[in-house]
Parts: sequence; structure tokens; C-alpha cells
Amino acid sequence: MTKIRAAITGVNAWVPEYVLTNKELETMVETTDEWITTRTGIKTRHILKGEGQGVSVIGTKAVQGLLEKTNTDPSEIELVIFATVTPDMLFPDTANLVADAVGIKNAFCYDISAACSGFLYALTTGARFIESGAHKKVLVIGADKMSSIIDYTDRTTCVIFGDGGGAVLLEPSTDGDGIIDAIHRSDGVGAQYLYQKAGGSRYPASHETVDQRAHYVYQNGRPVFKAAVTGMSNVVTQVMERNHLSIDDISWLVPHQANKRIIETVARQADFPMEKVMVNIHKYGNTTAGTLPLCLHDWESQLNKGDNIILTAFGGGFTWGAIYLKWAY
Repeated sequence: MTKIRAAITGVNAWVPEYVLTNKELETMVETTDEWITTRTGIKTRHILKGEGQGVSVIGTKAVQGLLEKTNTDPSEIELVIFATVTPDMLFPDTANLVADAVGIKNAFCYDISAACSGFLYALTTGARFIESGAHKKVLVIGADKMSSIIDYTDRTTCVIFGDGGGAVLLEPSTDGDGIIDAIHRSDGVGAQYLYQKAGGSRYPASHETVDQRAHYVYQNGRPVFKAAVTGMSNVVTQVMERNHLSIDDISWLVPHQANKRIIETVARQADFPMEKVMVNIHKYGNTTAGTLPLCLHDWESQLNKGDNIILTAFGGGFTWGAIYLKWAY
């Protein structure tokens, strides 16, 4: 019996028009372009402006373009998974809002929250529905409006994050292309180092939580850096070993765009030359669940059918993982 794999048959991404430069950040918080660039590799990030503009705007734009470029009728989509930590609302899920906006009526939809690993987790989840034979067309979206939860008086976080994201279409493949293997991990010990304290059921929104600025991202950079480097390099190495892959076999490593130093250290520990590593953090900053589809979109013209690609991510929680796939077009 021929094995069914879930193949990415299309990718699209979208970022807001407004560009927040390091120079502008110099007027907002005590920092410099040199300080930001040397520590993060970031030069610009895109910000979604306007009242009532949630992350569904980013998801909708990405999906509309994806459906158009793949010539896919919205009625054909059977499942939509949206990875995000900045949903429009706690409920209904943002996947449902995007589906409604683009005319998807024959699908079930839900969100996944796994911080920067969200797209990776969602991709594996969507793949299982394809591999089982349950569905033929699945949309996986990864996007965040990080500006909605960033304190622009905190230079340790405001220089890092941006808004944006992308989406992929998953379809069955029987020619060997598609998602071949995945490793996912998590460790709740990391919750103390990277989190948004208020807004959930433990600390519901109140006058006090707002005054305490508890609805913004908090990050203790040093332990996050260490765990990210260790986590991503380990799973990349593991997925290569168990699939008998050498560095020469891999066309591209696609790492989460958290920090250029993290990317370079992961590549070094996994023995990947930087010319095989996708890096666009300088343009977008860290868009959390949006970084991996943004990379795939930016490099789409350089990808060839059958290329071996490894995606890896690390996020708050802690969450991390890696996916090995063969590019399908």
C-alpha cells in the first residue's frame, strides 16, 4: 500500500505596511540601532496599525493570497488550524474568523497556542489529518500581532518582536514528498522565563493588572537563549540521525527567527553552514508563530521539488521541535 504523506503544495505570507525601524525605536526607548543590530540582528519589523485590527487581518491576507495562487476554491478546504498567541479574542477562535472572511464554509477550524513553536505544532497536527485519509485539503496558518502585547517602554522586548505571518496548504502526496518525520518537546519549567502574566484565568484583566503592566510579554533572556540553542540543535540532530541524513543531504535549515545569535549558534552546533540557513529576522523581527511560513514564502522561488528541508522552532512554555520534509513542488 502506498504511503500517504502530507505535502505543502502552496505557501503565502503577509506583513503589515507600517515599518518600525531601529531609528524610530531610538526615539521611543533608551536604545540604539547598533545595540539592537549587534544583539539581535534586527533592523526593521512590521506593525499592524488601526483600531480593531487583530491578527485575523494577517491570517486573512495570507490565506486569500494562498487560495488564489494555488487556484483553490474555499469550499474545498476541510480544516483550518491557526497557530497564534495573539488571537483576536479568547473566543471564538481566530481560525473561524479567518475562514468566514475568506468564504470557507465546509471546514472545522481551531487555534493552537504554543508560542513560537505554534506553526510547527500546527503543521504536524494538520499533517495527521491528511495522512489518515480523513481530509484532502488542510490550511495551516502561523501569525501573530505581537505589538498588541509588547511594552514599548521595555527595551529588552520591544526591539525584538514584530507582526506578520503566513499560511500553507497541505494535500496528500504518494510520490515520497511531504512531511516525513517530526520531533516535538515541551517543558513547563520554562514558564517562569517567558510569559504574559495577566489576561488568563489565573490573573483576569483588572485595573490592578493593567496598572502593573502585566498584560505584556515578560522575558528573562539568558535562560531562554540557552534553552533555545540546546533544544533546537538537539532535535535537529536527532531528526537527521534517525532519518540517516547528512548535512550534504539537506538543502535548507529553517529555524525560528528569534535572534540572529541564536540562529547562528544553533547552526554551528548542528554543523550547518550559514549559506544553508534561512535568515530574514533583519526584516521582520520575531513574529512568533509567523516566522517559519515567512521564511518559506521568502525562499519559495529557491526551493525545488524533492529538496530536503528541516524546520525547527523554540518558544515560551518551553516548547520546541523539528520537522523533516521533502519539498513537493
